[in-house]
Amino acid sequence: MKPMRTAVIGTGKIGEIHAEVLRAIPESELVGVCSRPSPKRDAFAQRHGVPAFDDLETLVRSTGVEAMTLCTPHLAHAAAAIAAARLGVHVLVEKPLATTVADCDAMIAAAAQAGVALGVISQRRLYPPCRRIREAIDRGELGRPILGSAVMYGWRDETYYRSDPWRGSWAGEGGGVLINQSPHPIDLLAWYLGEPAEVFGFWANLNHPYIEVDDTAVAVVRFAGGALGSLVVSNSQNPALGGRVLIHGANGASAGVQTESGAMFIAGQTGVGDPPFNDVWTVSGPADLAAWKTADAELFQAVDATRHFHRLQIQEFLQAAAAGRTPAVSGEAGRRTVQIIEGIYRSNRTGSPVHYPAA
Repeated sequence: MKPMRTAVIGTGKIGEIHAEVLRAIPESELVGVCSRPSPKRDAFAQRHGVPAFDDLETLVRSTGVEAMTLCTPHLAHAAAAIAAARLGVHVLVEKPLATTVADCDAMIAAAAQAGVALGVISQRRLYPPCRRIREAIDRGELGRPILGSAVMYGWRDETYYRSDPWRGSWAGEGGGVLINQSPHPIDLLAWYLGEPAEVFGFWANLNHPYIEVDDTAVAVVRFAGGALGSLVVSNSQNPALGGRVLIHGANGASAGVQTESGAMFIAGQTGVGDPPFNDVWTVSGPADLAAWKTADAELFQAVDATRHFHRLQIQEFLQAAAAGRTPAVSGEAGRRTVQIIEGIYRSNRTGSPVHYPAA
């Protein structure tokens, strides 16, 4: 395909990764960045050899940008994505897609009306052990998925929350561990089990008195197909213990992936740590967990995992946009994750389950 003219919106830590990828892949020609005027933004633009802009419309008119990646704080996602779609630009949004289902719906509608692609970053889907579970489900080797769990025991210290002024507040971040770190395990759980139909949960701030948002949450989810899921996510374990997703099928088979071991990835501060691996596999057919683990570890050692899986997803998104097809992780997939997150916040507030009508 001919390279698409691309831009990065937001020049923070994750924007740096996006810019590096967009400069490196053959599907992209990075032509600009957009953010509020600041020395940091100007240094970012200079580092990547592109002009900096203050607003999207000027960026689009000046550069002819065709696709952008959106790396702003969460609460700014919806307005920027809608504005870009109306300007005819394909939009790939860093997780989460937005902070409310209403914003997700507005973004999806704007993209559909403009005929542009909308996607959300969920690069853990591209981890080989995560893909194996999805492929086993697609082959019918678990029967119908009926039960799942996702856990994430992480740690964020005060330095992390002070690293950007928007972190740790409702007005700046839109939430805490649920809206920031949890979209990855929630996306995997929903990718395996389907559309959420009912959510009941609680959140708390257990040991971060210097922030006003959640550092821990627990929830149960009933999915539209009848499957049940549980979720435990936390930034309150020091040191971090890791993350895991486990799926069980109606035929009794189970498959699991340990997505993180110990310390979690923090953009601009750490890299991806130990490679993920399948830690449970009772699916019928040939399987060799030890060989898989060795191969997956070799892959992680051979690449920069922090950038490699972002690269794969950004490439797929640009290829999908050029071909006029829906990207692998669509706006609708991002909405599904936000449904669960919003459901937990609403359920904690009301003390009742949150029901979502069938799509």
